[in-house]
Amino acid sequence: MLGNREEAREVYQETFLKAYRSLSRFRFESSFYTWIYRIATNVSLDHLRKRQTLREEISYESDSESHPDRPAIKDTLAATTYYSNPERRLYGKEVGEKIQEALKTLSEKERLVFELRHYQGLRLKMIGEIMGSTEETAKNYLFRATQKLRHFLTNV
Repeated sequence: MLGNREEAREVYQETFLKAYRSLSRFRFESSFYTWIYRIATNVSLDHLRKRQTLREEISYESDSESHPDRPAIKDTLAATTYYSNPERRLYGKEVGEKIQEALKTLSEKERLVFELRHYQGLRLKMIGEIMGSTEETAKNYLFRATQKLRHFLTNV
């Protein structure tokens, strides 16, 4: 969800710290798995919001130009598959970049539902519980996300 291993580790640690501190407030109204997943989702979304705020405040190009000794910050593809054929590897990288670009056009909740469904393989009912809403709401977010991605990728 974060696309960065180090950030994911931070979120992982923060999730379990929050869960440990909030354990006395767990009411057994949902499964423990759903409760932990919801905490992880909320911490991840908070982290993404902080990252977005930083992006708005910092101009990467001017930062790397004014500080040539500092490496430029770039988005990396979370799961890059390396093929033995360099041409296929380049094509795969280009497709991956287009998909990442398309995912950025989604709202936070649309992206969350899409990634939980397609990358994590969760059922819509579970996604609805994680989001604190219904299965139908999760289904609507997934539908809108799919439509936006399809539109973006066919017009690229």
